[in-house]
Amino acid sequence: MKTSDTTTAQAPEVPASPHEFAMQFTSTPRGARLARRLVSHRLDQWGHPYDSPANETLTLIAAELTSNAMRHGHVPGRDFHLRLTATPETLRVEVTDTRTEQVPPSSVHEAPGDAESGRGLLLVARLATRWGTDPRPAAPGKTVWAELIPETSRAVRP
Repeated sequence: MKTSDTTTAQAPEVPASPHEFAMQFTSTPRGARLARRLVSHRLDQWGHPYDSPANETLTLIAAELTSNAMRHGHVPGRDFHLRLTATPETLRVEVTDTRTEQVPPSSVHEAPGDAESGRGLLLVARLATRWGTDPRPAAPGKTVWAELIPETSRAVRP
């Protein structure tokens, strides 16, 4: 009697693919507002409910970045681009505009107490796990990005 050892080969575990959302918006208050709302909606669809700290924080960061793109990165006739990605470890928002000369400072300081603006990037710096800027490779402009590690991922890390 002949016996044979048969082993069932198991497929290697494939990590979950990241979620991605990207869209171009008009450089207007309406475009910035729509971008913010879509970020919150997508995060909810991806398992970060509207009232979760991750959704609220990244939506606020997206609102600041899109507002800055509309105000400071606007070139007449040009739109800004938003990209949102989510992996099990990180949420990332990127906002690309066409102004090369309007690059955010690498370190952000508090605006004077009586200033009416100038606190947006300070909020981004304090709320995001990491943030920065990159030059736009194919055309004039820049990408300002921010990453957030959701609380569930932070709890797992040492």
